[in-house]
Amino acid sequence: MATRRTRAKHQSPTPATEPAAEATRRKLLDSAAEVFAEIGYHRATIREICARAGVNGALVNYHFGDKLELYAQVLQRLISTARIETVRAALNQKAPPETILREVIKARLRGVAAGDQHGWLFRILAHEIAQPTPAMTRIVNSVSRPIYNQLCEVTGALIGLPATDEQTRLCAHSIMGQVIIYVLAGPLLSRLWPDLKMTPEQVDRIADHVTEFSLAYLRQARGAIRRNRK
Repeated sequence: MATRRTRAKHQSPTPATEPAAEATRRKLLDSAAEVFAEIGYHRATIREICARAGVNGALVNYHFGDKLELYAQVLQRLISTARIETVRAALNQKAPPETILREVIKARLRGVAAGDQHGWLFRILAHEIAQPTPAMTRIVNSVSRPIYNQLCEVTGALIGLPATDEQTRLCAHSIMGQVIIYVLAGPLLSRLWPDLKMTPEQVDRIADHVTEFSLAYLRQARGAIRRNRK
């Protein structure tokens, strides 16, 4: 009898248990994303995350090892669903820099408006700005830095300066800021402007405005740079 129990203990999970385990893991990731978005990594507790997920506290260690790894996987999961691939595709297309910039801005804003989980991501990033974690370094190096470098290349092409030039970076940051405000300050903006619904049609109008606003300055800057060179 003991031998049977030992064998059963070491057997692989049956097909019936595997979906249950995956469902538990998904619940933990969803609950963790919500908690991390509300109060940040440092204030979040395993107890609160598991309570919201309705699971035993030991399951975080079983599925993820520790809170930091859970946090890293939450970030990775949210980024993977935030239309980052659409942004990459816009940056990698063979088109004039003006077209690339317009498509990048549109893709990023459409990702913001796509669902609540994208709001979770940027609220987590807001906490990261105040209190960085080791997990963020992974995300910066694997996701943010390549996109940032490509945006600087597009911006540099528009004003006629290298991607690493200070003015190029400042212009790229200004473009980023016009998009990020709809992410981090979305709830505030919707109170100040109740007609801000972030519908697909409105998002496209916002994207066009941000693009035209940015291009107007970039064209002016390019002209000034050319005159200074003469």
